[in-house]
Amino acid sequence: MASLNKMTIIGNLGADPEVRYLDGGAVVATFNVATTEKYTNRNGEKVEQTEWFRVELWNEQAKVAEKYLKKGNSVYVEGRLRTELWTDKEGKERTSLRVRANTMQLLGSPISDRPDDASYEAPRQQTAPAQPASVPERQQPVTQAAQAPRQQAAPDRRREPEPVPFESNSSDDDLPF
Repeated sequence: MASLNKMTIIGNLGADPEVRYLDGGAVVATFNVATTEKYTNRNGEKVEQTEWFRVELWNEQAKVAEKYLKKGNSVYVEGRLRTELWTDKEGKERTSLRVRANTMQLLGSPISDRPDDASYEAPRQQTAPAQPASVPERQQPVTQAAQAPRQQAAPDRRREPEPVPFESNSSDDDLPF
């Protein structure tokens, strides 16, 4: 019988990752990710419900998390759900769930804490200013002379070059086969 244990989470970090370097050379990063669900209940009240997930990353991904993840970052995490048994200070056995991630991706634009360190800041996309939706102009007949300045003011669009037609000056007798 086949089985599947897969978790996919998109949420925000509750704090900077905690990173530990282990004796054997392994690296582990742990952090909490919050997901929020917003809905309206039967009484018409808006409700916001937040779930917290404990996530761990290992080795190279842990190093990436240490370098780039910060509190509040939006992150995509994919991995397996693991159950951990542990004993608390009073000697009671406790159970907790943890996501052992095998995929992590930072969502959105990371922003550096230091103004001089913009090495990983995502390039910002430039957008054209918003045009007002249909502004009425004076009702006058438009002539070709009036249209000409408008057409000239528009920026020239680059055209794709026309493909050069293939011309062969050889005949079928020149083919080597």
